[in-house]
Amino acid sequence: MHPQSTSTSLPRSPRKHMADHRRILVVDDETQITRVLRTSLSSHAYDVRVANDGDTALEIMKDWTPDLVITDLSMPNMDGLELTRRLRKTTKVPILILSVRGEERTKVQALDAGADDYVTKPFSMEELLARVRASLRRTSSQAGAESSKIELGDFVIDLGAHKVLVRGKEVHLTPKEFDLLVYLARHAGSVVTHRALLGAIWGGQSTEQVEYLRVFVGQLRKKLEPESASPRYLVTEPWVGYRFEPGDS
Repeated sequence: MHPQSTSTSLPRSPRKHMADHRRILVVDDETQITRVLRTSLSSHAYDVRVANDGDTALEIMKDWTPDLVITDLSMPNMDGLELTRRLRKTTKVPILILSVRGEERTKVQALDAGADDYVTKPFSMEELLARVRASLRRTSSQAGAESSKIELGDFVIDLGAHKVLVRGKEVHLTPKEFDLLVYLARHAGSVVTHRALLGAIWGGQSTEQVEYLRVFVGQLRKKLEPESASPRYLVTEPWVGYRFEPGDS
């Protein structure tokens, strides 16, 4: 039986300058999990709040903006997939999914909904903290990107504004799709291995999760390619990786 859905605003740490600490919203209906995550994350100087379902998480975010959302997949009222879809309509905040369901199909569904990462329960706190740090580092680097641009062939990628133009037309990308495109664009014309892409975009803990790439490259092709079934920008190098060819306009 699930506990009553409530939100918990955690007591503020006595540390000074808490406003400078990164904010994490934990969404899970298992009290034991939220207790462990709250304690561990708070001990690493993160400012943590807790919700027991997706509806409550959205209420909290009306007046409190997290730097990262960690959400369980299976919850009452609104599950993690629906929460992810709702968030992706309005925010680019990194979303990390937790679930006991580790099969590839479930991971693909979560990533396709807009999640940035996926951790299977049970997990070690060391692994989770590494994933948290990797997600927050990527958002920090994007925030400091100023107005620099990558202009290659058919593409203009505005790092500061987080915008992509393909042949003059703006294309909306999720945060992870954007990260992946930027990394490939910085290595345009070169073959980038699966392992290199996974390590750069999802961190060293994910270098064997090739299904991440299948999902995101597929999504990018649908948005960027004139014909996604015959890609010319995101070229597959069988069994090795991908090569970005930006066109010649």
